[in-house]
Amino acid sequence: MRYIYYALVPLFVLLVALSLSAILAYFVVISLDDSSVYRQVITRVTQLLLLLSIIPFTAYLKIDKAELGYAPRSVFFKQLGQGFGLGLIILIPVFIVLYFLNINVIDETQHWTPFLLVRYMVLNLGVALLIGLVEESLFRGIVLVGLKRKLPVAIAILITSLYFAGLHFLSAKADPLIQDVTLLSGFSLLGEAFRNVVDPEHLSAVVALLMVGVFLGVLRTQVNVSLGLCIGCHTSWVWQIKMSKKLFNTDFSSPYQYLVSHYDGIVGPLVAVWLSVTLIGYFIYQQTKKA
Repeated sequence: MRYIYYALVPLFVLLVALSLSAILAYFVVISLDDSSVYRQVITRVTQLLLLLSIIPFTAYLKIDKAELGYAPRSVFFKQLGQGFGLGLIILIPVFIVLYFLNINVIDETQHWTPFLLVRYMVLNLGVALLIGLVEESLFRGIVLVGLKRKLPVAIAILITSLYFAGLHFLSAKADPLIQDVTLLSGFSLLGEAFRNVVDPEHLSAVVALLMVGVFLGVLRTQVNVSLGLCIGCHTSWVWQIKMSKKLFNTDFSSPYQYLVSHYDGIVGPLVAVWLSVTLIGYFIYQQTKKA
């Protein structure tokens, strides 16, 4: 029962953030007379509120920067680079397999110049870094630290990873028409979004993202003050996926299409198995060192 209570605390915070976002989104939509931004406003405001929640929770739980995982500046930037390199080493084999199995097919309709390619790489690197910074500060930062104070580390990592995976699918598919918008419309969208999380169609992607969360959670807890490593690794993965989606098309008619999901054409069973093998290999190595 104690485990369930602590596991539900992040859900309570999420529900509060979503509820406030749904109410605020109504007034934004009405003022703009444009319901097409409904889901986007809810998503962005929720992300902002969750990020801002780090401040009061770190104060309430008396968590300093070191416990949160932030190393001194020079070490932090070194960790960013190391994490980015680790992300490349881990995910590139997946892209190689997808390419040689003809799941990822070069998009020949794109006409790249060196300038456009570099510009796209830099822009997406910036976006990926922002995503990595926000999500890791939230999940492998405050959520994981808070949970592992009360729960065994393995359970804290698993619960954090479940929230991390689920939030990627917490979205509705369509905005309401402006004439149908009411103060409760946002909550209807939230109901649809939660149903989307448990949609069996997303199961393989959810499992893969769960393993992503577990991998990053292990990385965070095995190395002291290592949030920079997690941010760098997460940034690397997001950047590679964005670049792959721009350079390649996913052939879902391939006989090997079951290795990926429709979520992004990359994250799926192959990623889940590869990360599992990587973690097993790491723990075997650790046990060998102790022997």
